[in-house]
Amino acid sequence: MGDPRMSAPPPYQNQPPHQQYGYVQPVQPPVQQPYGHPQPPGGPQRPPQRSPLRGLITALVILAIFGGGAWYVWDYNTNPNGGKAKKEAERVARREAADKKYNPKIGDCVKVKDPEGEPVTLIVDCGSADAEYKLGERLDGPAQKCGPKWDYGIEYVGRHTASYTLCFSKV
Repeated sequence: MGDPRMSAPPPYQNQPPHQQYGYVQPVQPPVQQPYGHPQPPGGPQRPPQRSPLRGLITALVILAIFGGGAWYVWDYNTNPNGGKAKKEAERVARREAADKKYNPKIGDCVKVKDPEGEPVTLIVDCGSADAEYKLGERLDGPAQKCGPKWDYGIEYVGRHTASYTLCFSKV
């Protein structure tokens, strides 16, 4: 074979470059940490302590938000001068005003708008020049016909209410 002093062993495969040619860096064993979490230098650190005052302020803010919301809902539903009661009173007043203006009772005089198409009755004073007809009878039920003693009739077919016919005589 050849001279053993002249040939160098081939570099080891899969070795870091600084370990080639006989230079070995000392390897330090890894430091074992409890539960596998690395420790920061300077020893274990505690989580920052929360101030009791900060917790109290947070609780008061949350209580104020929920308390304010609860008070609003309670007041809206129970206040007789506002909220739900006010909306209901406005709705009833509008309905009563419409009833007084457009829903004649027996004996009321009316002016009929669009008598040949979709008639709408408007209650007027019987002594006024606008008075055309006087309501004489209301026939409840669908497909009711006014008798021969009446001059004009309007049939109302209810979608969500009962159907009826109003019978009028000329004024």
